[in-house]
Amino acid sequence: MLANHAFYYGALRGLSEADPPLWTQMNFAAAQANFLAAARYGMDAQLDWPGLGEVTTRELVLGTLLPMAHEGLRRWGVDAEVRDRFLGVIGGRAQTGRNGARWQVATVAALQDGGLTRPAALAEMLRRYCEHMHSNEPVHTWDT
Repeated sequence: MLANHAFYYGALRGLSEADPPLWTQMNFAAAQANFLAAARYGMDAQLDWPGLGEVTTRELVLGTLLPMAHEGLRRWGVDAEVRDRFLGVIGGRAQTGRNGARWQVATVAALQDGGLTRPAALAEMLRRYCEHMHSNEPVHTWDT
């Protein structure tokens, strides 16, 4: 969760200080289409971004938003080690394409393929989720 906050506040700083502002480079219809695509397709969304055209979420995060978030956090006075730690989690998710939701779906599918009923697979997934959560390791590194 801290990684999400670091990404948000770092990117927020970068976007709010952008010259020219992002809102002058993107019309409402494009912003709305991006919002809907992200809501529908999550990490598989194709987004339209000023200066880039249509890009994957992975490309946008790794090539534009993460560097912007790093710089934004630097401007807030956040140490490089802290920036690297938390934004590295976001980068790992983008690189692997795995977030918490995808881990849950993949784990339940693997457990069902292994012979568990859906209720048993869901219960086992939750048990593993809680176990992994206490390991303090990012979700993109978890086994299914």
